[in-house]
Amino acid sequence: MINNTQWNGFIKEIKAHYQKDFVPLHEPTFGDKELEYVTDCVKTGWVSSVGAYVTRFEEDLAKRVGVKRAVAVVNGTAALHIALKVAGVKPNDEVLMPALTFIATANAVSYTGAIPHFIDVSEKSLGVDPQKLDAYLEKIAVRQHDELLNKETGRVIRAVVPMHTFGHPVELDELMSVCDKYGLILIEDAAESLGSYYKGKHTGSFGKVNAMSFNGNKIATTGGGGAILTNDEQLADYAKHLTTTAKVPHRWEYVHDEIGYNYRMPNINAALGCGQLEKVPQFIKMKRELTNYYQHLIKNIDGVQLFTEPAYASSNYWLQTLLLDKTIERDEVLAYLNDNGVMSRPIWQPMHYLQMYKDCPRSDLSVIEDLNKIVVNIPSTPIERGV
Repeated sequence: MINNTQWNGFIKEIKAHYQKDFVPLHEPTFGDKELEYVTDCVKTGWVSSVGAYVTRFEEDLAKRVGVKRAVAVVNGTAALHIALKVAGVKPNDEVLMPALTFIATANAVSYTGAIPHFIDVSEKSLGVDPQKLDAYLEKIAVRQHDELLNKETGRVIRAVVPMHTFGHPVELDELMSVCDKYGLILIEDAAESLGSYYKGKHTGSFGKVNAMSFNGNKIATTGGGGAILTNDEQLADYAKHLTTTAKVPHRWEYVHDEIGYNYRMPNINAALGCGQLEKVPQFIKMKRELTNYYQHLIKNIDGVQLFTEPAYASSNYWLQTLLLDKTIERDEVLAYLNDNGVMSRPIWQPMHYLQMYKDCPRSDLSVIEDLNKIVVNIPSTPIERGV
């Protein structure tokens, strides 16, 4: 049983903080700049996949993340799909990824014809546990002809895709050491981590090719959108070619030299994104202030902790995260908050629980299975009001 008096006080404070009777989980925040840029698109007629704002958005994003190139696409799933493809993931390869992630990570792997191979996470970061992964690969994998083979399936294990859960960076130095040891390609799923840094370096800049999301509930949004991030100019060019239907440039001819994808971000979405990127530092500041506010509030609730960034990281705190004591029933908390106008949610259904992925190879996933019982996300929209 939860203590209704304590939770009622929590609910009252959140509603007062947001000045709303119903508090959504995460809303976009728009202003005059976004309206100005989008209006310019409408007035000039440049609203589709060609236009100056697409180029500007890519350049601004690459500069903010600290990579040479960004390729804007229609959503984060498309970004990860193409990142995997241009990085060298092939059909029937296995791709290591956390079972704690949004389904888009597994789906993008499946789109390439590869097989998701689920691994566990660290309680420290909520992302891939490099030490546990190393021990697991020592047991189930063998190097043969410069490739890493799964001894149980006979398939090549090609890559690892860490996901920076709720904006909290994984232990990248340790993970890169594991990749070097086993010859794995690192591809970051940085969908949630715009504005997050690992030891002073932005997430999404460590892997060979990486992906980011600009969905409506992200730190910065383009409505629907994503981006491929890389320091490899050739791979960036190839990604841009594939995402524009693999059309060979020509003044009038329509020649396509391979199967491509109609994934290019429309100019009107990029215009919205340009305005949003300008506000990222302000959004991050407000989100970190919100973390301090919640740390103060939960002191009044027994058996609840707020998840905070690892010592090596500076997180964007995309979604604020409660960790419940095991004596507290997660669904009882979720029902009580949602019934009383405070939107909350559990972590995503772990991938190996889903019908389409239940037979995929996997390591011990005990940490994820424990987290599934105790994690609750609560309202996380950045606002100006007090701490």
